[in-house]
Amino acid sequence: MLWTWFRRKRASGFSASSTAQEVTQGIHATALTAIVTGATSGIGIETARVLALRGVHVVMGIRNMESGREVKEAILRDNSNAKIDMMELDLSSMESVRKFAFQFNSCGLPLNILVNNAGIMATPFKLSKDNIELQFATNHIGHFLLTNLLLETMKRTAIEQRKEGRIVNVSSRRHQLSYPEGIQFDKINDKSGYNSLSAYGQSKLCNVLHVNELARRLKDEGSAITANSVSPGPIATNLYRYHGLIDGLVGLFGKYVMKSIQQGAATTCYVALHPQVKGLSGCYFADSNLSEASSQATDPELARKLWEYSSNLVKT
Repeated sequence: MLWTWFRRKRASGFSASSTAQEVTQGIHATALTAIVTGATSGIGIETARVLALRGVHVVMGIRNMESGREVKEAILRDNSNAKIDMMELDLSSMESVRKFAFQFNSCGLPLNILVNNAGIMATPFKLSKDNIELQFATNHIGHFLLTNLLLETMKRTAIEQRKEGRIVNVSSRRHQLSYPEGIQFDKINDKSGYNSLSAYGQSKLCNVLHVNELARRLKDEGSAITANSVSPGPIATNLYRYHGLIDGLVGLFGKYVMKSIQQGAATTCYVALHPQVKGLSGCYFADSNLSEASSQATDPELARKLWEYSSNLVKT
């Protein structure tokens, strides 16, 4: 019964069992350039690999350059024609984000696709270099700032190439399991009330709210750029490393009840490349199909409040 549901195709023609290669089959994207953050592990690697396989010039925004070199070499071994570069990026540091954006914007490359994929999950309480709770800083604030700093390059590319630009925020089903109030604006850095899984849910809720408000703003401007969020689904990756019990259960049973990396990257690649998604913005996708986010994630007032709060934090 579970396997039948897993393989059941929905409106897009794809299912939870579809892989990133399957959902992009036949797509030729040789004229496009994409940035993929967190491309040295899990679905980030597969996203970069499949986009490159379809002809996209992929720039990996990564924290560990040595790991990046290994990923790049592996991709090139399988696909000698791959156009793939890497630049150092630590999403938990605003200084690093600003440096990355300046370097990219200065290199003269176009930017058609931005995949905000990098993330950490359920970490012990810790503050970032900018004194912001680490999951909120890495999963949301870093990507919020990065998107803002790259947006003009994306707008210019869309005009010059007459092609739709796409921003994809990788969220999670756990966006439904944030703190009761959704976002603890007055307690972001409150160690006493910190719950690692709720804080992760909060950051993933922010990913959805971020693109929803961004989509509204881009539409008001008449910009040819879309912004959407995706849930990869349950995947056996190293995101669970901070929770020993969960990590152990994933190791034992993950392959029976969770998606593979190839399946987990499917929705990201679908939203980044597939023509079915053209013109859709402010949407939430799961299993390579349109889906429904939580009531908190679709609250326009909460989205506007988060935008103002985040703008004040990054001072943009």
